[in-house]
Amino acid sequence: MSNSQEPKTGPLAGIRVIEMAGIGPVPLAGLILGELGAEVVRIDRLKAPASFLPLPPEADLDRMGRSIVRVDLKAEKGTAFMLDLCRGGDILLEGFRPGVMERLGLGPDACHAVNPGLVYGRMTGFGQDGPLAQRAGHDLTYLALSGVLSTIGPAGGKPVPPLNLVADYGGGTMFLIAGVLSALIERSHSGCGQVVDAAMVDGASKLASLFFSMRFAGLWQDGRGTNLLDSGAPFYDTYETSDGGFVAVACLEPQFFAEFAALLPLPEALAKAQYDRKLWPEMRSVIAERLKQKNRDEWAELFADTDACVAPVLGLGEAPEHPHNRARNTHVGEDGFVRPAAAPRFSRTPGAPAAASAATSERSHVATVLSGFGIRHASTRDLLDSGIIVI
Repeated sequence: MSNSQEPKTGPLAGIRVIEMAGIGPVPLAGLILGELGAEVVRIDRLKAPASFLPLPPEADLDRMGRSIVRVDLKAEKGTAFMLDLCRGGDILLEGFRPGVMERLGLGPDACHAVNPGLVYGRMTGFGQDGPLAQRAGHDLTYLALSGVLSTIGPAGGKPVPPLNLVADYGGGTMFLIAGVLSALIERSHSGCGQVVDAAMVDGASKLASLFFSMRFAGLWQDGRGTNLLDSGAPFYDTYETSDGGFVAVACLEPQFFAEFAALLPLPEALAKAQYDRKLWPEMRSVIAERLKQKNRDEWAELFADTDACVAPVLGLGEAPEHPHNRARNTHVGEDGFVRPAAAPRFSRTPGAPAAASAATSERSHVATVLSGFGIRHASTRDLLDSGIIVI
């Protein structure tokens, strides 16, 4: 694991990011940008409420890889410090309800007055405008209103929360990152920053683009568990094995289905009728009965060197030990904490896993990082002595 006090590497080395502390999409964006080489300073309120997820510091990825500074945002000197930070920053990320940053004196107009080139990333559930802009919500709320939640779950069953991966992190974090990096590229031509309005309802909706197309074309019908990719097709679903484990079957293309059918095996009549929907109930029954005859790992071994698109359903504790994941170093670990490595990968400027927050919060290190934003060491000492900032 990299030492946070070594020079930053990665494709975003030299980019300075201000992350206003929050939960969900913004901290993950800060983590990813930091692991790609950006220098990230996380700003906590001076009297921040306790997290409702009491993670130990050595496993708190929402704080790793950043310099963490607590700031009295209600004091004029605290606001002045933040504007000085913005003056030397490239990207600001915030996830408050619309208007909160303006009330703190840190809205886009105030920040762009000191740094016209600042990319100002705003992450919300409903966006900066619209009748729901001021309402509270979480991943499941936004996913419900996007229409996506209605598609997830078994036939005849209720909609199932897909963790908080789709709206929070897919429609939120990833669209926020795409937005601020796009604005950063545009700034290289115009010299001007801009505001990025990233809303989780918008992002989750965009992720479902294919399904809107399929619905228009009559290839998708409302209702869970009745379509090609929502477990409606027997060759795109999960099945229980003899030991209570599960395997995922995803042989959509005919050539992959043929390989699956031969190895399972399926009766010839079913093997030759992959897309005959009238036979899907019988096909599902036969597949389920057959897969119940071996345990999960036996099926995994049988299908391992094939293109049948069958995989064991691994737990989070098992995934890092899978031979493919081990070969690619998909996960990293230190002191027993195993977690995903930096992604994606770069041929010349590789990123590095975020280091523990304790290392990034040492006073001398934070003062050095702040100096990169143009804040003098003497100013940092004065702010520390007066209690405006705490490290």
